[in-house]
Amino acid sequence: MTPSGKPVSKSWLSRWWDKLTPIAQSTVVLLATPLLVLNVWAVSIIFGYFRSILVTVLIAALLAFLLSYPMARLEKAGLKRSQAALLVLVLTLVAVTGLALTVLPFVIDQAQQLVTKLPEWFDSGKNQLMMLDSQFAEWGWPVNLDGLISQTSDRLKREIQSIAGEALNLTLNVAFFTASKLLDVVLTIVLTFYLLQHGEEVWQGLVGLLPGPIQGPFSSTLRQSFRNYFLGQLIVASCFGTALTLIFGLLNVPFGSLFGLMVGLLALIPFGGTVGVIIVTLLVALRDIKIAIPMLIASVVIQQLVENGLAPRVLGSVTGLNPFWVFIAILSGARVGGLLGVIVAVPAAVVIKEALGSLRYADSDSAETIVLPTGEETPVEIGQS
Repeated sequence: MTPSGKPVSKSWLSRWWDKLTPIAQSTVVLLATPLLVLNVWAVSIIFGYFRSILVTVLIAALLAFLLSYPMARLEKAGLKRSQAALLVLVLTLVAVTGLALTVLPFVIDQAQQLVTKLPEWFDSGKNQLMMLDSQFAEWGWPVNLDGLISQTSDRLKREIQSIAGEALNLTLNVAFFTASKLLDVVLTIVLTFYLLQHGEEVWQGLVGLLPGPIQGPFSSTLRQSFRNYFLGQLIVASCFGTALTLIFGLLNVPFGSLFGLMVGLLALIPFGGTVGVIIVTLLVALRDIKIAIPMLIASVVIQQLVENGLAPRVLGSVTGLNPFWVFIAILSGARVGGLLGVIVAVPAAVVIKEALGSLRYADSDSAETIVLPTGEETPVEIGQS
């Protein structure tokens, strides 16, 4: 039933599924699952074979998609499409270059200092654990941390230094990315400029390969999910990282600017903000637990304010996915496409969810008008959540 009380016409696929017995439905699922896994494996192999080309095309497509919104405003202001595309691309390159020249040297310097300080921080953390163990002994608590300290000290020290070294190498690799991958960068810029001018024709050609009834819903769903997800994540991560940087500065957190920037970058990925807060809290706790505790409390408060206050207003119901499926989508994207797969995993999962939902109805591309509790009328596409 639709919200207005009218019956919804099911598709032939949905009617066929309803006619099957439970045993037959289970058999179909068991037979379809290996095919699904095989297709995912095939996509992973194909992506790995054409990785360099596909990464360039996908990055250019994402950049063109995001830059199309300011370009559309310039077109409304009276500029021609080619002029608007060139102006947006040049301004973006200038902004990225300026940001790299000002922020990247600071990040590299701070990261190098952090790696140098880690052995000292680790020794401080070990001393704090020993003091805590002595305090437990004075209180008469049956807790003995001597064994834990001796067993984990050397191993934890090696792991932390290894992680810090890999993070520093990654930062240095990013710093010299333009020099070593100059051709890929130039190709990405050229392809982005082309897609800014002719992306609509390319998109219509790709969508035209789909069956007619699903072309409209697929195109609108894909555009909306990618737009809301990327723009929303960018706004939320920026606010989260900026707020944490200011709070860390007020709390005199060592390397507070570096940690705030790191958490903000990780917040671009779902669950990344939480992981970043845990990592920086553990690092600061090694140096001084008295700083780490208020730092953790402030981070959790800011995160809750952003996720429960700002995120719903900015993102709305961007995904409509259960957090469990979001987590599965991220892991699957990382397995298939690495970092780029993580970036596009969630909006791609939204499109798949909507596509599966639309198969339930014969008229998924039609719309009817319903009356909201506020009294406003809005068109609702049947079969979309």
